[in-house]
Amino acid sequence: MEFSATTRMVHITVQPFFLEQESDPQKNTFMWAYHIRIHNSGFEPIQLLSRYWKITDALGRVQEVRGEGVVGEQPLISPGGFYEYTSGVPLQTPSGFMGGSYEMVSGNGERLDVTVPTFSLDSPFDVHSVN
Repeated sequence: MEFSATTRMVHITVQPFFLEQESDPQKNTFMWAYHIRIHNSGFEPIQLLSRYWKITDALGRVQEVRGEGVVGEQPLISPGGFYEYTSGVPLQTPSGFMGGSYEMVSGNGERLDVTVPTFSLDSPFDVHSVN
């Protein structure tokens, strides 16, 4: 499943996937990777400065993460260009969700917060009950 959001001509798509071989349900360790594509459909370059994540597990526990760049980089994305990366997230429950934002700066120095769509983290170990 793909999740997407657009903020001021910056289009973000996310594809999460469960990492069964890196997970250990017996120890309540569940791992996901997520692939993100950032497309600059604007008319000037943008640079990603920092990230903010809000990660919520199936029990409603929230973890917030802030940091410079993504995967050790602060990419400069040309008009019409894109940047892609893959990262990961562990949870102690078999499902959850996360979303957040990137702080970016445009070629003229304007700062903007770009929304990263909230996406679900689902595993085959998640048991749904209907009542």
